[in-house]
Amino acid sequence: MRTFAEFWPFYLREHSRPATRALHFAGTTLSLLLLASAVALRSGPFVLMAIVCGYAFAWVGHFFVEHNRPATFKYPLWSFAADWKMWALALTGRLGPELERAGVKRRY
Repeated sequence: MRTFAEFWPFYLREHSRPATRALHFAGTTLSLLLLASAVALRSGPFVLMAIVCGYAFAWVGHFFVEHNRPATFKYPLWSFAADWKMWALALTGRLGPELERAGVKRRY
C-alpha cells in the first residue's frame, strides 16, 4: 500500500468485529486520559502507561477476538493515524458508513 487512502479500508476490514473496535476505543480513550494525566502531573511513567495501555487493549482485540495480526507490525505510522481516525469517527457516531464503504458487514 502506498497511500493512507489505500490503507484505510484495509485497516477497517482488520477491525471487522465490534468487540475489537470496542477494545481499541477503550484503549485509545484510556491512553488519552493517561497522556493528559502525564501532562498535568508532569509524570513520565504516565506516558509509558499510556503507550502500554493503548497497545495492550488493541492487541488483545486482534489476537483473541479478531484472530489476526495487528496492522501496526507492518504499517506502524498509518496504523497509529488510522486508530485515531477510527476513534474519532466512533466518538462522533460516523464510523458506520466508513465500515460499510470498506465492506465490513455489521455484526451485533
